[in-house]
Amino acid sequence: MNILERYHAMEYGPAPEARNEADAWLAGRDFNASLFIGGSWRSAEGSRTFEVHEPSSGKLLARVSDASKSDIDAAVAAARKAQASWQASSGYQRARVLYAIGRAMQRHARLFAVLESIDNGKPIRESRDIDVPLAVRHFMHHAGWAQALESEFPGRQAAGVAGQIIPWNFPLLMLAWKIAPALAAGCTIVLKPAEFTPLTAILFAEICEKAGVPKGVVNIVHGGPEAGAAIVNHPGIDKIAFTGSSEVGKIIRQATAGTGKKLSLELGGKSAFIVFEDADLDSAVEGLVDGIWFNQGQVCCAGSRLLIQEGIAEEFLAKVRARMEKLRIGDPLDKNTDIGPLIDRTQLERVSGLLAQGTSQGAQCWMPAGEVPATGWYHLPVLATNVAPANILAQEEVFGPVLASMTFRNTEEAIEIANNTRYGLAASVWSENVNLALHVAPQLKAGVIWINGTNMFDAACGFGGYRESGFGREGGREGMAEYLAWPKSRSQPIKPYDHPGGALQRNEVEDGFIDRTPKMFIGGKQVRPDGNYSMAVLDKKGKQIGEAGVGNRKDIRDAVSAARGAKAWASATAYNRAQVLYFLAENLSIRATEFAARLVQLTGVSAKAAKAEVEASIERIFAAAGMADKVEGTVHTPPARAVTLALHEPVGVLGIVAPDEQPLLGLIAMLAPALAMGNTVVAVPSARWPLLATDLYQVMETSDLPAGVVNIVTGKTSELAAVLAKHGDVDGLWVVADAQTCAAAERESADNLKRVWSSNGAAIDWAADEGSLNRFLQRAIEVKNVWVPYGD
Repeated sequence: MNILERYHAMEYGPAPEARNEADAWLAGRDFNASLFIGGSWRSAEGSRTFEVHEPSSGKLLARVSDASKSDIDAAVAAARKAQASWQASSGYQRARVLYAIGRAMQRHARLFAVLESIDNGKPIRESRDIDVPLAVRHFMHHAGWAQALESEFPGRQAAGVAGQIIPWNFPLLMLAWKIAPALAAGCTIVLKPAEFTPLTAILFAEICEKAGVPKGVVNIVHGGPEAGAAIVNHPGIDKIAFTGSSEVGKIIRQATAGTGKKLSLELGGKSAFIVFEDADLDSAVEGLVDGIWFNQGQVCCAGSRLLIQEGIAEEFLAKVRARMEKLRIGDPLDKNTDIGPLIDRTQLERVSGLLAQGTSQGAQCWMPAGEVPATGWYHLPVLATNVAPANILAQEEVFGPVLASMTFRNTEEAIEIANNTRYGLAASVWSENVNLALHVAPQLKAGVIWINGTNMFDAACGFGGYRESGFGREGGREGMAEYLAWPKSRSQPIKPYDHPGGALQRNEVEDGFIDRTPKMFIGGKQVRPDGNYSMAVLDKKGKQIGEAGVGNRKDIRDAVSAARGAKAWASATAYNRAQVLYFLAENLSIRATEFAARLVQLTGVSAKAAKAEVEASIERIFAAAGMADKVEGTVHTPPARAVTLALHEPVGVLGIVAPDEQPLLGLIAMLAPALAMGNTVVAVPSARWPLLATDLYQVMETSDLPAGVVNIVTGKTSELAAVLAKHGDVDGLWVVADAQTCAAAERESADNLKRVWSSNGAAIDWAADEGSLNRFLQRAIEVKNVWVPYGD
């Protein structure tokens, strides 16, 4: 037998990681007092506890304090007490604390890794080589941000007390993703780990004690849904950051509506793993193993949908099956283990149930030969073929070692299938033709794209999704911004407008005016409202001077459809969009005197104030045109053989609900930046004075604005805002309205988790920072991070 034959005949022997240090830590810890509040350890109210079990054996690890609402109150009070002094500390002081945490974690890296594998069930190679180093990297990276805030984020301040809720699949890493930027920003923290995996969070709290974290700055509480709900609903919390399921994310979106709390959600995914026929198939197979069976598939960005070009499908699947036969399933503390146990019996039952459903819907599920360990919550890896796009295995997040395979014929079909999901977290594209890969990446509706790779992360690069995968980002500049806020507005609250009813009395208006009743503007055409109802338009003195159509659900539906159909606007060059906006500003300036007179007639402002509002509107369009090709992305250089392209993309179809105050400028100040960044718009103008908007679309008709890019639906603000919020094909919504309308829009948006910005019932000063062009340009974009490896 030669050396090569001996090599192939070799079998793996056990290579266990020592757990004695972790067991000693577990034995010496009083978990009955494991709430870390105000810098001290305490028991939960009534000494309540819950059990934590080891996934690989089912054995009891600890009984951990189960926080009640009163415990959450105490943690928030401690965080609030520490907030002012922590925020007032210098960036250098905060950086020293972050650095000290990172260094202390490095010194105890092995203990963290072993505890993570014991508590979570992930193979020790993953916790040791990925989770712990990357967690340390986040604290080191954000130490730099702490000192750079004043120069990089001028005018912003800490968001306040941050409530953070993290999942069980990456307990320590998610803790680092949340706590590091919050500390750098000057926020204080109340963090709740998942009840399945609290151990590394408890060890981290011990690190905080030793690293000089001031008392009350970091508070860590444990518990289930009751504790989580208490954090989300607590009036003393200013910012909520949640990582978990889309279903819970929607509940949180509804619960925080109208509260003014900042909110970021990193939720589920159903990521596509696309293999083109020119890909390096062997490399793609190894990438696929990492993409779907990393952490047993319990990863929000797992490449759980395999899309293979038809010509190579049979060959590639044969390679996948051969590789699956070699995956080692077993003890997570064995260094040779590829797949450990699922987190709990309930998760194992869920995976089995979804597989049964997928099979009943036509999927053919294959598993490699072999057995799983007799104890623990193990499941063999699964390859599902003959999967229809509507099959539950192709649509639902299984969160287990299950790969659903489909084929595609050409590039266009690959993109269409990849985007056929309500999620939008990540995707992986495999091709030796980088031109093809970079052609596909921007067309995928996902926040992170990996080219010829998968599951690449770094603290300098943003991570987060589109659609029902949530909003906001973790890591990078955009992740840092999630924990910063602008000073609160001191503007007056907006009062809801009580629409007058009844028929128009002809003797109340100028002769002939009624014959020029304006229509709505949808798809580049003037159209009558679907319901054929009109509402009176009154001047400042209450005199009726005209009518406007009352839009309804169908009008919004038609407008959204027209906006969705205007796809060429987003793909047009920024230079071309700028030319259209310049032309729009030019045409508005020609009719400036007319618009100023209309403002005086409707609102009763002085001629000087009306002229100033029109001029400010023209200037805002002009400025937006000038910035259309200047709000650009960036290139990150993570500590890997790759670059990350942070691309700026339009949000998509954007709903805009404009205020009555400064009705022309209020509409244009939101419309212009939205258009400059490539969004298409469905606008609901001032309900009190909509005639300014109907005059404006006459200007648009002569300004080369493509049909469907701007659609204007007049009517009652509260009703139309709610329809836009509920609409599943609207990607984002901006609302400047009364508090009740703003809250309802946020609450109703939960169904598809669209991005909603509202004024929280306050008027906006369009001449101040709060109404500035730059703020709305930033709201008008999504950041997509595309990872491109280089080298052999």
